[in-house]
Amino acid sequence: MRKIFPFLMICMVVVVGLVAPESAISKHNDPFTDRYSSGDIAWMLTATALVLLMTPGLAFFYGGMVRKKNVISTMLQSYVSMAVITCLWIAVGFSMAFGNSLGGIIGNPLSHSFFTNVFGHEPFPLAPTIPFALFALFQLKFAIITPALITGAFAERVRFRSYLLFIVLFTLVIYTPLAHMTWHPDGLLFQWGVLDFAGGTVVHISAGVAALASAIYLKGRTEPGHEPTRITYVLLGTGLLWFGWIGFNAGSAFGANALSVLALATTTTASASAAATYVLFDLAMGRKPGAMGLSIGAVVGLVAITPAAGFVSVAHSLCIGTLAALTSNLMIQLRSRTSIDDTLDVFPSHGVGGMVGMLMTGVFAPEGLWYGHTELFTKEVTALALISMGVFAATWGILWVTDRVAPIRVLAEDEALGLDISQHSEKL
Repeated sequence: MRKIFPFLMICMVVVVGLVAPESAISKHNDPFTDRYSSGDIAWMLTATALVLLMTPGLAFFYGGMVRKKNVISTMLQSYVSMAVITCLWIAVGFSMAFGNSLGGIIGNPLSHSFFTNVFGHEPFPLAPTIPFALFALFQLKFAIITPALITGAFAERVRFRSYLLFIVLFTLVIYTPLAHMTWHPDGLLFQWGVLDFAGGTVVHISAGVAALASAIYLKGRTEPGHEPTRITYVLLGTGLLWFGWIGFNAGSAFGANALSVLALATTTTASASAAATYVLFDLAMGRKPGAMGLSIGAVVGLVAITPAAGFVSVAHSLCIGTLAALTSNLMIQLRSRTSIDDTLDVFPSHGVGGMVGMLMTGVFAPEGLWYGHTELFTKEVTALALISMGVFAATWGILWVTDRVAPIRVLAEDEALGLDISQHSEKL
């Protein structure tokens, strides 16, 4: 069993190159060239690169927080997601997320398997001025970072081969249906009117709730505690994440337009207000302000504004960042008093931050509570509850299946030795 899964992965990569190859599409034979905007294409190429940069940023952000003996393994879990999820997305993931709708729940896996009919295809309805292939590649970067976010919850105690199986199952079973239901014009949540501008639900709530389920399922480390090895790594990761998040949120406007400028503005201000609030709240509670607190606050603000970035004003984004920072700070303190070993507080940061953002979208969007309407807020609350319960249950099932195929927890002696050596024979 130890050799079967890697062999299957290698076979999949080979099949990607052999099955249904297509001829390249150029500007001379693309029938939709006249619909494209060169400015929008240029911006979306840039945004796609920015979002990809977030995953290395996450690697540094998480890598600096763990013990020295687990830095490489923690960072590698983010980097390998870039490789594995890219292959999976091209093979079947994009089809399942954005292919022809099957009941509004998931896309037809055969619609664009191995990127069949992606180049030269009619533009996606919500991104009419850029090639369909560029839309597919932009969405790929979201799929890459989502399972990587979960790794902070089970850091320092997971077998690498089991992790590979976990991220494949998570992407197929949880991420692609959520993306389809939320962002496809025929998706159930989209049709119902639930708003998620850039992934508060699809990315952050799903990753945060999955992190909580993982932390509970796997139980605590044999050596509990939080001992950051490189706080400078955390600061570097925060900078890369903040920089990349410009593409994450402003890119979700799918063009170089006024909406992308609004998303850029709200993203910047929410993160700034959250970072400042986190530090000031620590001071008010008698704790020393630190780089870790500012970094966590900045990321929490980015998470919280993600579902609302294109729907709320800049003034309201300041409120969202502040509220998210306070809530996450309190949740981290509360979590530390429990037996739940969410190593890097993924649920209090990403899960709770995403939940605050989703609820505040229902408050501050033009159809929200702030403007005297209740319908959107009710839909956001209902969707939040249903998604959270569904993701938790599905993640538990994925963990159970993964554990039966390849035991997830490392041996106690391997954990004591450190995952860098025990899983990869490498060290700092």
